[in-house]
Amino acid sequence: MIDIKEVKNINTAALAYLGDSVYEVAVRKYIMETGQYHVDRLHQIAIRFVRAEGQAAALKKLMKELTEEEQALIRRARNRKITSKPRHADPVTYKLATAFEAFVGYLYLTRQQERLDWFVHQSITIINNGA
Repeated sequence: MIDIKEVKNINTAALAYLGDSVYEVAVRKYIMETGQYHVDRLHQIAIRFVRAEGQAAALKKLMKELTEEEQALIRRARNRKITSKPRHADPVTYKLATAFEAFVGYLYLTRQQERLDWFVHQSITIINNGA
């Protein structure tokens, strides 16, 4: 288990790597809870929630509700130099989506389950409403 104090020093790309998986599971759970069980349809629905554009839009709308410490982590992740070229998003959107995923990874590793659930729920709601 990673020590909570060490999480703040973890590279934001590594936090995003974990956050991507955590968020993906939450999205899949949400979709299955809607009663949809056909695998191809599940994938089509999930795409909307995991695309960089949706994550970036959700993060922009939620920033003002985050603590100063949380915003600092997001800025650090957003400002990290991109080492690979994004395939399906412009660089600014890609950076915001990476910051979104890094924040999810951070909340997960720091065991802030209630805050993580709130953030994921709010994000899904924002994306679902056409963000």
